[in-house]
Amino acid sequence: MAALPVIDTASEALRRSKEEVALRTLCLLFVAAKGKGLGEELVERLLESYELRPHLTPKELAFVLDNSPSQPDRIQFTWRHEAAWTLLWALGFVAQLGKPTQICDVPFAASTMAERTTSQFIEDAELRPIADILDQADLIYRYHWAVRNAQIKGLRVPADLDPGVTEERHYALNWLIGYNEQAWDDVTTDT
Repeated sequence: MAALPVIDTASEALRRSKEEVALRTLCLLFVAAKGKGLGEELVERLLESYELRPHLTPKELAFVLDNSPSQPDRIQFTWRHEAAWTLLWALGFVAQLGKPTQICDVPFAASTMAERTTSQFIEDAELRPIADILDQADLIYRYHWAVRNAQIKGLRVPADLDPGVTEERHYALNWLIGYNEQAWDDVTTDT
C-alpha cells in the first residue's frame, strides 16, 4: 500500500462549514431511518419539523417522497447510517471512528438527531480540524483499497474489514474533503 497516492493536503482540501456538515448528517440520518422503515406520517412530520427538504439531494428527496420504495432502495439508504456515523465523528458527536469492522451504533446515531432540534444539533456540533479529517480520509482510502484488492483477487477481505462500512465511510470522507468537487449524489470512492 506504500505505492498508493496521497490525498489532498490541508491547503488543498475543501473546508466545509459546521452547518453544512451538520445538515448533511441530519439528512443522512433521516433517509436511513426511512430506509429502515420509518412510517410515512412520521416521515412527513420530521421532514417539516427539521426543515430538511431544501437540504436533501434529488435522489434523497425522491426516496423520501416515495410511499412504497423498493427493497433495494431501502437497503441502499439504510446503509447511509454508516456515512452519517462518519459525519457524526467529524462533528464531535462520536469520539473515535475505529477500524471499519462492524456496523455503527444505529440507536446512538439516531438519538443524536432525536434529542435535538436542527438548530440545537448545529449548535452542539464542533467540527474537527481539517488535519484530523484528512488523516481519516487517507486511512479509509487505504482500507478501501485493501478491501477492493482482496475482492478483485478473490481473497478474504483483510483485517475483518466490513466492505459496506468501509465504502460508506470512504464516501462520507470524500464528500467532507471535497474530493473532485463532487456533489453528495455524485461522490466516487476511487481506490
